[in-house]
Amino acid sequence: MSLIEVKNLCKSFGSLSVLSDVNLNVEEGDRIAIIGGSGCGKSVFLRSLELLEKPDSGQIFIDGEEITAKNAPLNKIRQKMGMVYQKFYLFSHMNVLDNLCLAPVKILKMPRKEAEANALEWLSKVGLTSKAKSMPGKLSGGQQQRIAICRSLMMNPKVLLFDEPTSALDPTMVGEVLAMIRMLSKHDMTMLIVTHEMNFAREVANKVLFFADRGIYEQGTPAEIFDAPKREKTISFIKKLKYFTYEITQRNFDLMEMHGGIRNFTEKYGLAQKLANRLEICCEELVYEMISGCYDGNEDIKINLEILYSEADLSTVINLTSAGKKFNPFEFSDDDDLAHLGVTILKRIAKEEISYDYSDGLNKIQVTL
Repeated sequence: MSLIEVKNLCKSFGSLSVLSDVNLNVEEGDRIAIIGGSGCGKSVFLRSLELLEKPDSGQIFIDGEEITAKNAPLNKIRQKMGMVYQKFYLFSHMNVLDNLCLAPVKILKMPRKEAEANALEWLSKVGLTSKAKSMPGKLSGGQQQRIAICRSLMMNPKVLLFDEPTSALDPTMVGEVLAMIRMLSKHDMTMLIVTHEMNFAREVANKVLFFADRGIYEQGTPAEIFDAPKREKTISFIKKLKYFTYEITQRNFDLMEMHGGIRNFTEKYGLAQKLANRLEICCEELVYEMISGCYDGNEDIKINLEILYSEADLSTVINLTSAGKKFNPFEFSDDDDLAHLGVTILKRIAKEEISYDYSDGLNKIQVTL
């Protein structure tokens, strides 16, 4: 039996559909990182597990009990989950020890001395024993978040839910919170972590969920998602791809407009002047080669030019597709006549990799600079 089972979960806010038919099984000991762009439903999904956001439809089972069932014992089921938010939500009028002991004493009816002993044990594990009598306002953001995690652990949850636990922290404090989560992962704590820290997700998680299009768009191991994503939006997100596209439909297309678009693209993302110049030359020569090689007479021209720049590895790729007859401009040698001077220029500028394919009636060229 899965520790958490989600079936066909849907959630909308008015006319805005955020989650649609989301399904997921979480096994005991899983460490699941949830990644994706802003507004893709990651936090809504996490909050739905505790019914902090009430789903429109679907079922959620926590350790075999359906929390979405009518008249379900919500508080009892919620005790199996610990939630760590972006903000710390410590009681400002209570010291650290009182913050940690409040819920176990009030809800679990744990004797105060036992609660204090547990609290001091957790504080010792995270290096904050000396802060037991401190007020939250006297602690750094990183210390407060570590205390907030200890507070969740005081209830002996079966799973911890982290909703971007480092997003409210100064960059200098992020490491100490991530180190605590790493420690928990080594003790096989079941965790779902919404995070923007990609390196951390790769290191800690055994499964990664990429959210897009109102649900889990792609999932897999860290190696599968970060090193070999299969779907377009995952690839774009992981590699932080930036796009420039230009469509050509006639022989006397606006070359200056194309150059201007390329120039704006390179300036926007801070590409070097030398690379910008190479992109302009390569695109111009490639387009003219394909116009002359693929089309005869006055038939319609359909050429799509795309430039992809990856902020992750700083690579730059030109993709071109062209209808018309099959034509591989790179089958000509450097010694061919001046009619293919553009090919010679392309080969010398590209240096890295050039590929050609013809399928589905389209010439497909990729040039890596």
